[in-house]
Amino acid sequence: MVLALPKGLVDAGETPELTAIREVLEETGLSAVLVTKLGDIKYVYVRSWGDKQRVFKIVSFYLLRYQAGTINEIAEEMRIEVKRAFWIPLADAVRSLSYRGEREVIRRAQQCVEAGKW
Repeated sequence: MVLALPKGLVDAGETPELTAIREVLEETGLSAVLVTKLGDIKYVYVRSWGDKQRVFKIVSFYLLRYQAGTINEIAEEMRIEVKRAFWIPLADAVRSLSYRGEREVIRRAQQCVEAGKW
């Protein structure tokens, strides 16, 4: 099982911050408000479909504060991307997430929370 943070493409006319808020809603069922940017992850991968091109990707992550909603109440069409959304205690997230870059993002989130910046 791959355990990852919500993320997705920036739609036309959308800021990265609004993308983060939209993607969290779509992939978790939760609405949230922006607190701060945590940073960017940059990586390259090779498409496993079509043209097999190398793709350079930058993913921006933000600390958000829960506003409303029920975790995992997501649209059925999102089940292609998200099998299940669930809460992980922040203290457990570093050892639970599948991707090294996302674990570093969680460390930054922990620092913000510990510093009272949320």
